[in-house]
Amino acid sequence: MRIGVGAGFSDDRVGPAVALAESGEIDYLVFECLAERTVARENLARTDNPEAGYTPRLIERMEAVLPHCLRHGIRIVTNMGAANPLAAARATQAVAQAAGLGPLSVATVAGDDVADLLRARPDLVLEDGRPIEAILPQMVSANAYLGAGPIVAALETGAQVVITGRVADPSLFLAPMVHHHGWAADDWPRIAAGTLAGHLLECSTQVSGGCFADPGIKEVPGLEDLGNPIGEIGADGRVVITKLAGTGGRVDAATCTEQLLYEMHDPAGYLTPDCVLDVTDVGFAPDGVNRICATGARAAPPTSSYKVTIGYHDGYIGEGEVSYAGINAVARAELAAEVVRARLARNGHHYSEMRTDLIGMSSLHGMGAGRPEPYEVRLRIAARCGSAAAARAVGTEIRAMHVNGPAGGGGGSDPAVRKVLAVASALIPRDLVRPQVHLHDGQEG
Repeated sequence: MRIGVGAGFSDDRVGPAVALAESGEIDYLVFECLAERTVARENLARTDNPEAGYTPRLIERMEAVLPHCLRHGIRIVTNMGAANPLAAARATQAVAQAAGLGPLSVATVAGDDVADLLRARPDLVLEDGRPIEAILPQMVSANAYLGAGPIVAALETGAQVVITGRVADPSLFLAPMVHHHGWAADDWPRIAAGTLAGHLLECSTQVSGGCFADPGIKEVPGLEDLGNPIGEIGADGRVVITKLAGTGGRVDAATCTEQLLYEMHDPAGYLTPDCVLDVTDVGFAPDGVNRICATGARAAPPTSSYKVTIGYHDGYIGEGEVSYAGINAVARAELAAEVVRARLARNGHHYSEMRTDLIGMSSLHGMGAGRPEPYEVRLRIAARCGSAAAARAVGTEIRAMHVNGPAGGGGGSDPAVRKVLAVASALIPRDLVRPQVHLHDGQEG
């Protein structure tokens, strides 16, 4: 079987997914579009509009790929349902109807929303040791990372499109393998291979040359036409990672190794809802041009808990920027920062955190010793607080540096204020979570 990656994050490019649907000879096209804060953000959107709450670019993507997928018999699996899989299903069916594609069967996976469960279990603790009740009043969302099981059940309905909310990223890819090949959920050698493949594919082009190129050190040909990856998965668990012929990028041991270690907290015990994965003996061997065979994964049974990501309100951040150029630019920017901090304090504003960056000099690695001074630098100050007014004052004072600060300040940004949507993690007993699968046959559009 062949699985193509349609997206590796919510703002991924659409064109490569279309190319896979048109000529990739794939069986499944998987779109992975949820980051840690995404579901919380979409929960807020659903609060304002009951028909919102799914990934904003879902319609654009479905319009682009549905005609090709239906023509070639490609099934779509995606977590673009975010906080509202049911509305996402209706929107997808509307796309099919508008395009004259006929009734579209869509299966949705729900049950990852565990906010009510957490409210009933304030004794559970966050990853930092605080009780969950410490953030319950500010909680926006709480979603468990479901595994492959309910997605397999959704595929077994025969639906052409499966839309989920929060599931573990590798599980989106493992589920089609389990369904297609009929693997048992406790066939650990194959579940290990499938989870490894899912982890390699989940970030899309990160395994085919994206986030990899470094001129003169790690060359990536044709980066402007970077191709999304494809996984070829045998019934015996053989895993090959490749990409569409003729596209840019590269798939080799180096790109696969970097992606293997990406977000891998413990290579000997990587926790997923489907297994505990051990990649310490994984190896990569060439299988042709831009084709890599991955072997050596092992798996043990999963833990008795699901990871839960909790989104909650956590005050405000205010920020502003202004540039200085020419001789002594760094000193003038540093003086401007001192003035801004003093004026904010003088006006009675208080901040729990304040960060000062000299972009181009110190924003990533600090000032350091012996670093050459740039000819131009951009001052950025950001501060966290509980008051929207205090947050706005940060950008207002930085904007005032045009005429109320050191010489040569210019290009100041408008004052920026944003609510902080923070995330925290917790564990919840697996047996409390009840995933559900719903089939929408599309007969009524």
